Amino acid sequence: MEKKILVTRSSMPALDEYVDEIRDIWDSHWLTNMGEKHQRLQKELMNYLGVNNIELLTNGHMALELSLQALGLTSGEVITTPFTFASTTHAIVRNGLTPVFCDINPDDFTIDTDKIEKLITDKTVAIMPVHVYGNICNIEEIEKIAKKYELKVIYDAAHAFGEKYHGKGVGKFGDISCFSFHATKVFNTIEGGGVCYTDEKFGEKLYRLKNFGIRNEEVVDGIGANAKMNEFCAAMGLCNLRHIDEEIAKRKIIAERYRNHLSDVVGIQLNQIQEGVESNYAYFPVIFDEKKFGASRNEVKEILSQYGIGARKYFYPLTNTFECFHGQFDVNATPVARHISHRVLTLPLYADLTLEEVDKICQIILNSSNAL
Repeated sequence: MEKKILVTRSSMPALDEYVDEIRDIWDSHWLTNMGEKHQRLQKELMNYLGVNNIELLTNGHMALELSLQALGLTSGEVITTPFTFASTTHAIVRNGLTPVFCDINPDDFTIDTDKIEKLITDKTVAIMPVHVYGNICNIEEIEKIAKKYELKVIYDAAHAFGEKYHGKGVGKFGDISCFSFHATKVFNTIEGGGVCYTDEKFGEKLYRLKNFGIRNEEVVDGIGANAKMNEFCAAMGLCNLRHIDEEIAKRKIIAERYRNHLSDVVGIQLNQIQEGVESNYAYFPVIFDEKKFGASRNEVKEILSQYGIGARKYFYPLTNTFECFHGQFDVNATPVARHISHRVLTLPLYADLTLEEVDKICQIILNSSNAL
């Protein structure tokens, strides 16, 4: 049976390395509640990401959801983008806030900062931009707008782990930057998330929110959740962090191979290379123009699947078209996002993907219009 090529594959250390890392857990029996592994990973991530503070949580969604709560945002509107994973929008809605959807740039797929100001009302309390595929938002313009209107900025940085913008860790931008350490991400802790911040008072609130609102052993003066990262996830993070630079370097080679095959093909738009950004090569999105290329995104996806190759319509559908929000939002208000969502396909990309497999994928894509 021919090997299947999935769209992503989790990076994992050697089994012996992970076993060695978790061995002392059997001595301590300390499985969760901010143990030694949790504390060590916290310190090592602060150093690697170049940030002053990071709080570790059970997943990236709780990073977003509890961050909004720690900011005290209990009502109002949050300007964001529909070109994202469900978590971004759901975190806003589950906090009783109203998402206001801004369109995206057609080149880097991040929020279009030229369109933010016209969406601001007296109800606007925050902006939640999304770094997409490792592409960094227009940070300077977002900062100007936020200062002008006194708005909080919470970055969904799930796709941007380890990236730098003009030499500065991406986690240092905005009031808050939220990361996902899910198994499919460039860096994973199996499941996990992190919140980078500078305001110490915010950090205290977030810590208590992730731990039932507990102030100390005898005082619980807040209502919180349970969003603590356990020791086994932290141990996986410690192992994976040792190899992260090597993993990103491998991903870069794969992305460059894709570009060699697809960069000059009529009807195919590739992800732009951003000036000043040290990329983590998180994803490799391709935009298909059916009329020019000769095959639609859906047709290319189906042909790849016939060869056992997984590709993902990521992001599709837009979050403002989800059935759970039926009739609430106008998809025509974000035409660029709608256009891209119907044409984008993310190709397999992970450190263990071979160049021969990349060559095969590209050849199938290039032949796909002739196969119809």
